[in-house]
Amino acid sequence: PVTAGSIVVPYGHVIGNEKWRGSEVAQRLQGKVRLIFEDGLGLVDFHLSNRTCILLISEADLVAGDEFKRRLVKFRNASSLRGIVIVEKTKISDQYYVGVQKFVVLELGMVLLPVANQGEASQLIVQLVSFCVVREQSRDRGANPFLGKRRAAAAEPALLRAAQRVPGVGKTKALLLLQHFGTIHRLCNASVQQLERVVGQTGAQQIYSF
Repeated sequence: PVTAGSIVVPYGHVIGNEKWRGSEVAQRLQGKVRLIFEDGLGLVDFHLSNRTCILLISEADLVAGDEFKRRLVKFRNASSLRGIVIVEKTKISDQYYVGVQKFVVLELGMVLLPVANQGEASQLIVQLVSFCVVREQSRDRGANPFLGKRRAAAAEPALLRAAQRVPGVGKTKALLLLQHFGTIHRLCNASVQQLERVVGQTGAQQIYSF
């Protein structure tokens, strides 16, 4: 499992586990989002944002037994990411669904979303990506995350106010950060090392953690 902040997902992108390459869900995502495949995602199937991910339980997983439950428990116990469970509820797997629902929602306290097939799963992922982008950009209401504009951020009062909401960042540091990174989402995706060059080690760690 990975922790929040260790995976950087560019806005409008989805990072998929290599095991889903060539699958129906991956094919249907192509052209709707920018899909990047990576090894080493562990228990996660798709990363939608830096803090939200998908664990996809297929019809085959449900029929095969309880291995998917062990995967979910490992994720829940070891990860600080917001995990959303998507499960294929088909004619074959329907008999298992109530048990899965009780386990995921009541025992693990996670969000469970049923779909009829991988086509529906891909549609849901696209909708969730849009939701994640809007939510994570909510501090910067004047910026469209799908536009690659590089505006003079320091001159934007809304951006300045958004940057100052970070603990330990006053007007001076906010101006420095926005002048250096240009936009809020570039600032949010900055590494500790990049932040250190602008505000020093202590400030960088504080901003990165937030």
